Amino acid sequence: MTGDRNPLHYDDVLSARTVFGRLIVQGGVTSGLLNAVVAEDLPGPGSVFLGVEWKFLKAVGIGEEIVARAEVLSVREDKPICTLSTTVANSAGEICLSGTATTYTVPLD
Repeated sequence: MTGDRNPLHYDDVLSARTVFGRLIVQGGVTSGLLNAVVAEDLPGPGSVFLGVEWKFLKAVGIGEEIVARAEVLSVREDKPICTLSTTVANSAGEICLSGTATTYTVPLD
C-alpha cells in the first residue's frame, strides 16, 4: 500500500533478531488512524491536515491494538483552522506516537 519494503514489516525471521523482536507496523499506517479521527470526528468531515509534527516513541507490533486520540488546543477565530494534540497508544496505555497537527476544515454546506 505505501511502497515501504522495509523487511522489519514483513520478514518474520529477520525482524525477530532485531531490537523490536517482532514484525512492526509501518509508521504511516500507525499515524493513518489520526487521518480517520480528523476526517470523521475532530474536527470532522471536510478537514485536512495542513501540517503535522509527530514523534514515534514506541514501535507497534503487527496485530497490536492501538487507539488514536486528538484534543483541540486552539481554534483560529478568522479561519477554520485548528491545532490539535495527537496521540496513538497501545492497549497497555503506552504512547506510541505523540505530537501536534494543524487542520483546515472546508465547509461542506
